[in-house]
Amino acid sequence: MRIVVKLGTSTLAHSTGLLNVRRVEEICKVISDIKNAGDEVIMVSSGAIGMGVGKLSLGCRPDDIPTKQAAAAVGQCELMYTYDKLFSEYNHTVAQILITSEDLKNGARHQNFNNTLNRLLQLGALPILNENDTVITEELGIGDNDTLAAIVAKSVNADILVLFSDIDGLYTADPHKCADAKLITKVDKIDDDIIALAGGKGSSLGTGGMVTKLAAAQICMQCGCDMIITNGNNPAGLYDIVEGKQIGTKFSGK
Repeated sequence: MRIVVKLGTSTLAHSTGLLNVRRVEEICKVISDIKNAGDEVIMVSSGAIGMGVGKLSLGCRPDDIPTKQAAAAVGQCELMYTYDKLFSEYNHTVAQILITSEDLKNGARHQNFNNTLNRLLQLGALPILNENDTVITEELGIGDNDTLAAIVAKSVNADILVLFSDIDGLYTADPHKCADAKLITKVDKIDDDIIALAGGKGSSLGTGGMVTKLAAAQICMQCGCDMIITNGNNPAGLYDIVEGKQIGTKFSGK
């Protein structure tokens, strides 16, 4: 099975922006074990700006682009250092790929991206992708890693995309505001009713929300790739997903 796993800032970091060490250690352990079982894994990891905010003691996510890019430059170093250290403990080699929207829009560059990604998988490496926040402005960029993860899943013909979030999945209403909200376990078609369930932006340190996740689901479903939204508080849930068990919200692409 070829799996793309997207990790949001809320999964990787505390509200302070500093690394959630215990959770990241568990994520690396679970993904290493799944790779050991023979599955291929590609990670799309947010967190660079959020971790940079914590590292630079900024207090909150900046609004201006230069400071965001500075935070990304600082945070990306710590993020990849952490991944390299933790995955090395389980004898897995990580590879960092920072991309821009042009790498996906330009035919030749997109092909080069695919060639590199597939070769890394053949070599047994663990690709870790992120948009190059240090040089890209929001106006010109991909915009969010939910979309990036879906584009990557489509590019490499992944079997499934897993979005780790700060929520269990798609609900009939906002579970933070409505006690009667119920988890929707499976979506076979994204229609106006489903789209209407999406709220706004997610955590204060991230850029995503349910709107971007539904957009990612549409990309995946159109190319025959399943997508699951599940809570990043439970990294071991990835075992259940690989084994085909019900967890979170599944958007069926098959």
